[in-house]
Amino acid sequence: MGTADIVPGVSGGTVALITGVYNELIKSISSVDHHLLKDLLKFDFKAIYTKLNLSFLIPLGLGIFSALILMARLMSFLLQNYGVYTWSTFFGLLVASILFLKKSVKDFNQPKKLATVAVGTLIGYAVVSLVPVTTPETSLFIFFSGVIGITAMILPGISGSFILLILGKYEYITSCLKNPFLAENMMTILTFASGCAVGIIGFSKFLNYLLKNFHAKTMCVLIGFMIGSLKKIWPWKEVIEQKVIRGKTYVLSEANILPNELNLEVIFALILMLLGFFAVFLLEKSVSK
Repeated sequence: MGTADIVPGVSGGTVALITGVYNELIKSISSVDHHLLKDLLKFDFKAIYTKLNLSFLIPLGLGIFSALILMARLMSFLLQNYGVYTWSTFFGLLVASILFLKKSVKDFNQPKKLATVAVGTLIGYAVVSLVPVTTPETSLFIFFSGVIGITAMILPGISGSFILLILGKYEYITSCLKNPFLAENMMTILTFASGCAVGIIGFSKFLNYLLKNFHAKTMCVLIGFMIGSLKKIWPWKEVIEQKVIRGKTYVLSEANILPNELNLEVIFALILMLLGFFAVFLLEKSVSK
């Protein structure tokens, strides 16, 4: 999940769904309430441990945090130097994920459910089509970015990293993660993490309610989000408009294109796409065992 969340256009929530931990994740996070505060004031740590399902959340959180720290440099390197190959792999992963999740919705081909998927697709497509903007680097805006970014990160198909890119804070946050123990960077990370904590606790309660009471419809919307986000992950693109901000080039708009010719690069990218596709089903089998 942490590795996926680093990549703009890929959602950690998608990985959570594939691995079968999504519902437990949302349920565990949404259990934070005023009763938990009472347990904290009573120093009843056993009750807190049980209620928060920390035996699940702690290893998951450590895995996500470790990936964010350890994989930030690698993913940045891969996207900059082997962008087509990296996006091809993730494209295959996402297509397989959509097919995988489709099986979890009973009577998926009903007109109402297909209409719900279409609505989710339009929303997902609209989000990934937004243009990145320049924003302030104040503590308040970093906190706000954390709130919005984490909300997207737990939604399959909507990438938290891409939302940060739109908010103009992706490069700023990832640069801090590359050197997390500098005093200035540590303060930024803590501010961002605080926003994430507030955002994920509040939004998880709403999402948990939807999954409990409208599971099929919610899953159809999430599948739609993933279909809409395929536009962002398509490997071959043509830059239409870009802008240099503080010496760095940012793409403002781009168009998806087909490869000009079937050369070795395209063949290798297609192989990686297929490997990403089949990796999801191998993962599904390993989880089901």
